[in-house]
Amino acid sequence: MANSAQARKRARQADAARAHNASLRSRLRTAIKAVRKAVTAGDKDAAQAVYRASTKVIDSIADKKIIHKNKAARHKSRLSAAIKSMMVSA
Repeated sequence: MANSAQARKRARQADAARAHNASLRSRLRTAIKAVRKAVTAGDKDAAQAVYRASTKVIDSIADKKIIHKNKAARHKSRLSAAIKSMMVSA
């Protein structure tokens, strides 16, 4: 437990930041899962629409430094590749 008032305040702030960051990471995972679900459903138009929306979410979370920009790029690349491979097979 923090002993000084300053340390108690920093502990409160850290808890608030951790909760906020956790909610943002949850939004990221939900956006990725939505694209994956649309791809497995086989509807390419819906998958592209969901991908465009989730790209905005992924980029905004990377801009806030919740995840690294390269990780964001990797997620977008893999989702895009999944959509493209679905179009070729469909």
